[in-house]
Amino acid sequence: MTLKNPLTRLAALTLTPLAVAGLAIVVPAAAQSSSTLASVQSHLKLTSSMTADFVQTDRNGQRLSGQLTLKRPGKIRFQYQKGVPLLIVGDGSSLTMIDYEVRQVQRWPVKNSPLGALLDPDRDLTKYARVLPTGSNEVLSVEVKDPARPEYGTITMVFVRDAAAPAGLRLRGWVALDSQNNRTRIDLSNQKFNVAVADSAFRWTDPRPTKRGR
Repeated sequence: MTLKNPLTRLAALTLTPLAVAGLAIVVPAAAQSSSTLASVQSHLKLTSSMTADFVQTDRNGQRLSGQLTLKRPGKIRFQYQKGVPLLIVGDGSSLTMIDYEVRQVQRWPVKNSPLGALLDPDRDLTKYARVLPTGSNEVLSVEVKDPARPEYGTITMVFVRDAAAPAGLRLRGWVALDSQNNRTRIDLSNQKFNVAVADSAFRWTDPRPTKRGR
């Protein structure tokens, strides 16, 4: 099966919206919303790197797990559990999906992906984001999308308050909605912030017979 976007392939494996209903607080006032966005922006700026375990859950309850490595700006790696022949790597400018089973490599600009908002700490969230209502004072939910570029998709990031985390927030997970309306849910655990991450963590082996590894 040929897919036009790495997040579409992710969604083909694990399609489910993040169940944020009942998780975060209603923020009716513009001042409260601005404060929330400022806190999220501060968290992104103060988090130069992060490692975490992740779980993707599909609409049927099936799960895939793996290790997430993030280094801002632009670098991310989804290393899936043993037996899953898929790797997704962002090298700072491009997001690459490598399918070792079919020896296929596809690449897109990071900025054209819903993950762009997560990976670019300098992006002005006040221009693209809105705070979503949830059901707990301890949880924040922020949706980011560019109305002028709907093809870039949408990401909804969920944070929990944690005094030990950058800016007092810990990224709990997110839902990415791509231009084909495929949803991908990621839940994080065992987050470690601002740890040493070598750039070599974002290299990958090219499975195509005529290509060399990167």
